[in-house]
Amino acid sequence: MDINIWRVAAGCMLALWIGSAAASPWAEVGDSQLRSDIQVLATAGLLDDITTHWPIPWASLCTRLRDENAIATQPSYVREAARRVLAFAKTQMHRDTLSGQATFDVTNDPNVVRGFDGMGRNKAESQVSLEYMDSDTALRLSIGAYSDFTGRSTKYDPDGSYIAQRLGGAVVYAGYLTHWWGPGWISALSLSNNARPFPQVGIERLDTSAFRSSWLRWIGSWQAEFLVGWLNDKRVATNTLYNGLRVTFNPAPGLQIGLARTEEFCGEGHPCQPLAEYFEFTNQDNHVNRTNDEGVIDVHYTNTIGTWPFEIYTQEMNEDSNPIIHSVTSHLFGASTWIPLGLNSMRLTAEYTDSVPTIDIFSFGDVDHGAAYNNSGYIDGMRYRGRTLGFSLDSDSRLLSLQASWVDAHDWTCEATLHHATISDSLNRAVNVVTTAPVIVNLAEARVTIPLRGVKLDIAARVQDDQPRPARGATGAIEAGLTVNF
Repeated sequence: MDINIWRVAAGCMLALWIGSAAASPWAEVGDSQLRSDIQVLATAGLLDDITTHWPIPWASLCTRLRDENAIATQPSYVREAARRVLAFAKTQMHRDTLSGQATFDVTNDPNVVRGFDGMGRNKAESQVSLEYMDSDTALRLSIGAYSDFTGRSTKYDPDGSYIAQRLGGAVVYAGYLTHWWGPGWISALSLSNNARPFPQVGIERLDTSAFRSSWLRWIGSWQAEFLVGWLNDKRVATNTLYNGLRVTFNPAPGLQIGLARTEEFCGEGHPCQPLAEYFEFTNQDNHVNRTNDEGVIDVHYTNTIGTWPFEIYTQEMNEDSNPIIHSVTSHLFGASTWIPLGLNSMRLTAEYTDSVPTIDIFSFGDVDHGAAYNNSGYIDGMRYRGRTLGFSLDSDSRLLSLQASWVDAHDWTCEATLHHATISDSLNRAVNVVTTAPVIVNLAEARVTIPLRGVKLDIAARVQDDQPRPARGATGAIEAGLTVNF
């Protein structure tokens, strides 16, 4: 048993936002190995099954990794996952200390498919962040620049900046936060990291413990978050507002259910009565909904076969007010397994996403082309700065992905991914912001993540047989990302 694990665990516990201690608020979107380790620990029963609602507060993770005896009896790949999670938590937790980070990313062609661990959205990106935390407050100031070398001026953004304040058992935040709501590794239908984060305020639980009440204890561990944002980009309906509510709960061992609603409201040319409109669900020909909203349900189940953990999951996104009939539903299905390899494990994932909505929730073949992310009242749809808030391939698209990811004894993460993407459809008369005409793209990517002392290096290589229109033909790309902590 490695004594360093327990030294890190002790440091993690001392830093928590419980009692008089402090911690960085979240494990953030973007690190697929961290997410994989968290899922392995949840399947082993060392963490609760609230793993599809990102960012995840550190308090909900570290408080459950205290039982060294429980970890010591686990297989080696589980112990290694615990070591990495606790070590990462320690690097993220600094009390009364100013810390910083610089990131750089460069590529000749950004990836058309943007998953949980997506790299740059542009050909060149850089960002510098400074962060300070005390016992109740966390503050991060970030400034980033990006360019596509098209002759237009370089743009600057405060992505990732926030202030977060502990308020009882919750954290209240304001800033530019990235979210990933759903069980998918490659796609999330309603809210993902595909678009840049917009300015927002929100509140989220710090601890995912179950209710103490006997009436509600059956829900199990749970998480809830509500946010309100401003879509301050160039839009037909300027000053459109956005809100999102997600509740995730764990009513049985291995079973995780997520419910979410996202909504565009107010904005130029639209009535602005937020409370009245939020509770208006009717959407019929004689009573058209004055907002643009989406309802989501996802189900995630995890267990083990022998010593192999596995997960199966689905996410359904409804564009209409009825959850079953005339629901106008986009779909995501996936499964993963973790195969022990020496001290560690390899994750194998198969995932399918379909944004050609079915008229009823499972009426496959009876579809409503162009309905996903588009709306007759809000012409810009569920997008921000030209990118979809959810699925990276936008409306009327299908994506089949196979991914293998493994970590070696030096904590290097290797990942290989194959995508078969059908982007848009000839029957789609609405907008698809990825391509100007339907196209089928087969894409292969290999990526390695190398952690060094205070530095992380990502290198990816991609080849594909075609491109979103108006570009054409096979192409390849090399991408490098560097993260430096100081």
